[in-house]
Amino acid sequence: MTSILTDHDVAALRAATPGTRSAIHFNHAGSSLPSNGTLDAIRAHLLREAERGPMEAGVAARAETETARALAARLFNAQPDEIALTGGNSPGWGAAFAAFATASPWQPGDRILVGRHEWGGNLACMRLIAERAGARVETIPSDQDGCVDPEALRAMLDERVRLIALTWLPANGGLINPAAAIGAVAREHGIAYFVDAAQAVGQLPIDVEQVGCDVLAGAGRKALRGPRGTGLLYVRRDFLPRLTPAWVDTHSAPLGPDGAPMLRPDAARLESAEASLALRCGLANALREALDIGLDAIRARVDAIAQGLRTELAALPGVTVLDQGRERSGLVSFNVAGLDAPAVQRALAAQGVTIGSNGVSYTPLDMTARGLAQIARASVSYLTTQDEIGRLLDALRQLPRQG
Repeated sequence: MTSILTDHDVAALRAATPGTRSAIHFNHAGSSLPSNGTLDAIRAHLLREAERGPMEAGVAARAETETARALAARLFNAQPDEIALTGGNSPGWGAAFAAFATASPWQPGDRILVGRHEWGGNLACMRLIAERAGARVETIPSDQDGCVDPEALRAMLDERVRLIALTWLPANGGLINPAAAIGAVAREHGIAYFVDAAQAVGQLPIDVEQVGCDVLAGAGRKALRGPRGTGLLYVRRDFLPRLTPAWVDTHSAPLGPDGAPMLRPDAARLESAEASLALRCGLANALREALDIGLDAIRARVDAIAQGLRTELAALPGVTVLDQGRERSGLVSFNVAGLDAPAVQRALAAQGVTIGSNGVSYTPLDMTARGLAQIARASVSYLTTQDEIGRLLDALRQLPRQG
């Protein structure tokens, strides 16, 4: 694929994506549309399971599992032994956090510093485990653009800070946090650094060395266009000894000759023996396709489409665009005067246009700080066309206004 996605390139990609023929899809941040190639890879393995038996077919899928691991390593500028294949973003992030706590239990007075945009599920993990031990979860201030502020973080540091956690691209807006700048502070002070990259994987070029993270979690179903129920987890090789899984099985810690469990020496110690190999085959294809297109080309097209959509939405009467940040993603958040976000979502769905909507629980710290009860979100892909944007805008113009 060229370094710039042309209209011809996009037409070919859409022709290979059956969902584009039946949906006006603006919920790529929730789950994107898989390609025929990804669907074929899943179907092919399911057929092998049906014909040979699932265990026997699993032998044939081992190569694709390792292909997925190697391709994910390329995507992140990492090594294959630093990649775990997971059941999704939350299972991966949660497994890493639990392993961090198991290896070195939280103590009274320990501190975790999080960005204001932290995903609600991550906050639940941290508070459930850490606060039970008397540790605290504290919020790093944001700057005037809404981004997590590296200098404010630096001012909060002391010997009690054990973890810095950042959601790179929030679920409730297009802001992109300065992950590498936060990582530089973490590295300077030798503090563990976890990055939730659920919305970034497949949308932004990612170099884990540049980000400076110890752990980075991502989802297969979002911008990467992989199957739901898949995820990627990067664990820096030197950080792995600081992670003891909260539970293990014959895959992550097989018993040795003396009957003692032997933890795997790679990131796969955070995997499970129970996994859908059909979905992993689909994930491998999605990774291959993203790398073939090129992340720089994907980022450039998504950014151009999203910026244009923000401009057009802001020109509609009664529509307020809510995105903050200096750099922005393909997620465009907005509200419509007189209508709550779920009502907007339902009304657009009735017109054949799919968007998302979020409540406070997704990003509670940021939503509360900004006085937002809910947001509508129209998230784009490199598959998105101007005709689809026109359909979205027309559907919004037809919404009944209240008050």
